[in-house]
Amino acid sequence: MFYTKSTHSIIKRKNIMITRTEAMEIVMAQNPEQHLVHHALATEAVMRTLAARFGEDAELWGLTGLLHDVDFPATRDLPERHGIEAMTIIGAGLPEEGLAAIRAHNAECNGNAPSTRLDTALRCAETVTGLVSAAALVRPTGMEGMQASSLKKKMKDKAFAASVSRDRIKECANIGLELGDFLGLAIEAMTPAATELGLTRPA
Repeated sequence: MFYTKSTHSIIKRKNIMITRTEAMEIVMAQNPEQHLVHHALATEAVMRTLAARFGEDAELWGLTGLLHDVDFPATRDLPERHGIEAMTIIGAGLPEEGLAAIRAHNAECNGNAPSTRLDTALRCAETVTGLVSAAALVRPTGMEGMQASSLKKKMKDKAFAASVSRDRIKECANIGLELGDFLGLAIEAMTPAATELGLTRPA
């Protein structure tokens, strides 16, 4: 079962993953700020690209990325509940492996340690979107022409996108990706969606 604020309805399903349209409706039903919507969409894009790289279920990985912060509007002041309250909102909308990854993406605060490739991929993906977005917003050409090598340099500047965990991004090594490859993959994933993500520069 999953619950949405907008309808206050319970929808029963048996081992059926929700569609992307339904997932997006759940996200929007939580009345998120626009930057949270952009973050959800960017994470989805990176997760789908990661799934393609590893031969995993792109729909499961993408929807897990799209829904990972669904409870943030309700838990922004309760970090220990972030990722946990999402279970009530999503319910049976995702298989357990997707739900587990959503819990594990906030392991530092809620104690649900990552244990699978999907868990770690989500942690890396949702974090790297902050670095890529910050870089795009200060570049004259936005996402266009962004290179992994320039992002690696940005990572060394602790003042740049200071809230973005470099250690989280480097967990990509735990899923078999070298840092430069992972950064390049994130750029590849987010560039086609730059307009939707609010990362295009005015003409």
